[in-house]
Amino acid sequence: MLLIIITFILILGVLVLAHELGHFITARIFKTKVEEFGLGFPPRIVGIYKNKEDKKKITWGKKMKSEDAPHTIYSLNWFPIGGFVKIHGENENNLKEKGSFASKPLWQRALMLSAGVLMNIVLCILLLSIGFGFGIPSVLDDQVLEHATSVRDIKIQAVSINKDSPADRAGLQVGDTLNSIDGELVTSTEFVQNYTSSHENKTLVLEIYRGNNRQIIEATPQILDTSNDRAVLGVGLVKTGIVTYPWYESLWQGIKATYNLFITLILAFYELIRNIILTGEVAAELAGPVGIAVLTGQVVNMGIVYVLQFAALLSLNLAIINILPIPALDGGRLLFLAIEGIKRKPVNQKTEALIHNIGFAILMLLIVLVTYRDLTRWGGKIISRLSF
Repeated sequence: MLLIIITFILILGVLVLAHELGHFITARIFKTKVEEFGLGFPPRIVGIYKNKEDKKKITWGKKMKSEDAPHTIYSLNWFPIGGFVKIHGENENNLKEKGSFASKPLWQRALMLSAGVLMNIVLCILLLSIGFGFGIPSVLDDQVLEHATSVRDIKIQAVSINKDSPADRAGLQVGDTLNSIDGELVTSTEFVQNYTSSHENKTLVLEIYRGNNRQIIEATPQILDTSNDRAVLGVGLVKTGIVTYPWYESLWQGIKATYNLFITLILAFYELIRNIILTGEVAAELAGPVGIAVLTGQVVNMGIVYVLQFAALLSLNLAIINILPIPALDGGRLLFLAIEGIKRKPVNQKTEALIHNIGFAILMLLIVLVTYRDLTRWGGKIISRLSF
């Protein structure tokens, strides 16, 4: 339980910190004053900065306001999740003040705002590349087998379950490993297809593994509308394995996997927004902080490689969400820069601040609603799902 909580905090911390580091680095490159760069969220515990004589000083608590410090305050804060960067003049119209965010050319401000998203994408590539170097779960095909250094722990796993199918009614879940049918060892997806098609309406005993837990379930193959007159379980299966690549190939595999994930997530967000507009319903798969904590517990139980994959996926999710043109997010701020570029003058600061505040309030409300749904979905099972 403690390990899962620590892992949850570390994952979110690294993702947010990487995002803020992108803003920080670009601000320094464009000689924009960074008032404070903090580990964790305020209130501040302690901060280190240089005074006007270029000597290091320590400030405890809020004794030194970040805007009054001559140089950046590097702070440690009480809430140990992620971090933040406070750029001078980011929310003010002080165009004439040297070193202010607002005084910089539009293209530099756009890059400073986009850098957090870019850093999360880079982090996704890095995490997946490390995974491919040490061994990462992958679907096995001819191309993978040709370039891989080694393949181990080969499994036949479920990647989709048809609704109301025999597999669905039997309780089979995505991610389950199918080990044997009626005592016959499962070595390929073709074996499952041939065996089920020849046992129509006969009860089969399936030995599966859900994580490290062995289970025995029963399912009866049937002919479905989409099965071309063949008896099936209604489960999509693929052969997977832990694939290791040489270091020079790992980076390229990380880039490719990030690109494929990016396209998949964009399409998923499109479907999510489309469903909200057309039906007014939020997809059941959407998870909030509680859901992410539960999923963290599940991947921790599966091993470090799965944690890397999960963190990479969350990092890319964070990048895509932040670039959406939603007020209070980086994408919303970029939208106002685009309006400024078209109008050739800044948007009224009070108007922009009001819109961002409203957007932030809506986002917080959405988080509360999704968290409530997470709690109602898992209820008393949360502790058990977080436990080993």
